[in-house]
Amino acid sequence: MQVAGKELEVQQDAICGEVLKEALSKKQFKNVVVAKCGDTLLDLTATVPSDCTALEPVMASTDEGLEIIRHSTAHLMAEAVKKLYPTAKVTIGPSIANGFYYDFDYERPFTPEDLEAIEAEMLRRVGANEEFSREVLSSAEAIEKFEAMNESYKVELINDLGEETVSIYSNGDFADLCRGPHVARTGMIKAFKLLSVAGAYWRGDENREQLQRIYGTAFADPKALKKHLAQLEEAKKRDHRKLGTQLDLFSVNNEVGAGMTIWHPKGALVRAILEDFERKEHLKRGYQLVQGPLILKKELWERSGHYDNYRENMYFTEIDEQSYGIKPMNCLSHMLVFKSRLRSYRDLPQRYFELGVVHRHEKSGVLHGLLRVRSFTQDDAHLICRPDQLRDEIIGVAKFVGDLMDLFGFEYQAEISTKPEKAIGSDEDWEKATDALTGALNEMGMDYSINEGDGAFYGPKIDIIIKDALERRWQCATIQCDFTLPDRFDLSYVGEDGAKHRPVMLHRVILGSIERFIGVLIEHTGGALPAWLSPVQAKILTVTDAQNDFAQKVLQFLQEKGIRAEVDLRNEKLGYKVREAQLEKTPYMLIIGDKEVAAESVNVRARDGEDPGLKSLDEAAELISTAINEPFKRGGMSYSFS
Repeated sequence: MQVAGKELEVQQDAICGEVLKEALSKKQFKNVVVAKCGDTLLDLTATVPSDCTALEPVMASTDEGLEIIRHSTAHLMAEAVKKLYPTAKVTIGPSIANGFYYDFDYERPFTPEDLEAIEAEMLRRVGANEEFSREVLSSAEAIEKFEAMNESYKVELINDLGEETVSIYSNGDFADLCRGPHVARTGMIKAFKLLSVAGAYWRGDENREQLQRIYGTAFADPKALKKHLAQLEEAKKRDHRKLGTQLDLFSVNNEVGAGMTIWHPKGALVRAILEDFERKEHLKRGYQLVQGPLILKKELWERSGHYDNYRENMYFTEIDEQSYGIKPMNCLSHMLVFKSRLRSYRDLPQRYFELGVVHRHEKSGVLHGLLRVRSFTQDDAHLICRPDQLRDEIIGVAKFVGDLMDLFGFEYQAEISTKPEKAIGSDEDWEKATDALTGALNEMGMDYSINEGDGAFYGPKIDIIIKDALERRWQCATIQCDFTLPDRFDLSYVGEDGAKHRPVMLHRVILGSIERFIGVLIEHTGGALPAWLSPVQAKILTVTDAQNDFAQKVLQFLQEKGIRAEVDLRNEKLGYKVREAQLEKTPYMLIIGDKEVAAESVNVRARDGEDPGLKSLDEAAELISTAINEPFKRGGMSYSFS
């Protein structure tokens, strides 16, 4: 058998850990979390399967290894909670991106002091180096075991599984229903931190029991944990909700409703600049601007499949005894634009673009500033084309995405999501759509991963995942390939042969939700938006009232040059004005004292710490204009701010 790249003779019923120990050095084996045979992960204490031909180690620092460590740490935390608070009932505790959580049913809220006590108890359990042991019981035996422990949530889970047998993992006095695998002993959990407590509903159902969710994180070593905790602290400083208030961009008011954003003048200006830029970029790339109504008849949503497959995310209203759906997406109106007249094969592709306001019913527990809202604007487009044009259209969209991600300084990668369980359309159409997406990315030489079963209900999609300055991943652009809705809406074009043919449709967004993208961009830049997008590009600061007249002259000069400027004439000390401008993340401060008035110039200070010094008005305007336009020139793009 191949073991960690070596050919070894392995006895029947050999233990995975012992086999790997023979193939690896002592230092290497110390970092092994579990074993792997094919796609199956195995406890180090498990026997090697009889049909296993190759056994590999899963190291602590790998993604799979970290997932095992985090899941094991969730069990360790649950053990500590049960030790300190015996009446708490346990529910589920999975690993998640960058950490883990466990949900508990307990009579009072957990406090920060409780988290400290739980963490201390976890450290004691690590020191005890308890074994994670696995046993397989019949479901009846497992139910009896958990009923005796008064763990009703586990009993419900076992009943819902409907399996003859289940596996139970134990560490110390704690036992949990779990598929596993886990680390061999608690002493292998070397670096963890409990982070916060939040509310949660049992099984995500707001009609069920309200639980308490304790979040934590764990890493393979203390150095990685320290780096992650430092990133979390930096993330708090960059929180777009905090910066949105500081920069006076937006607010969310409960009097209006949860998940609804109110844009203040500066935030509305940022949106307007971004949206104007997008409209111009789309027109340059052969798109046409369209706009559909906010509500459409229920029958249209039934025909599209949204009513059956997306209804729980939609809002409905009734007018004159007619039911309407408030649109969660813009595709229906765009198809009706296409269908409004006879189309020839020469007319294709048709590319329709709309900055469309949509509404989606998100649960209150997931709403989060601009990042998760109920009302938002999508930079939405639908490309309706002939099948032979499909690959080129996908490539065109992917290049468009690349241009804009480069402009904003985001690293990105592609992910193809395939047919979900809940889907419409034939398997043949799904296969053709998936092949078109993969073929386009292959032709571009673009790497991608496969996300099984996470496509839209009407077609597979390419998701573009961006990485921000703190190395967090965000889903941004998406390209969805759809053979089904053109069929349901009977879209057709007249081919070269004079017969009617069915087109294909691409649903796509570039930035996605404008709200969400601005939220991500604020956190990526720490609020220091690029100069071209900053609501105020230059702040004019006077030393005393004696410079006010000249300051007004400078303001008018800059505005005539197309630079967004403000003047601060308040009777405050210069240092105070400078600090305020810095907190507002203004790209340039233009300071005017008596010397500057005499020279008809300004003293320029940049947000990034550079100090260009004394400049004439023309020189200052040129310096600021260069900074505004530099990102576009760097990307081979051009943009007029007029």
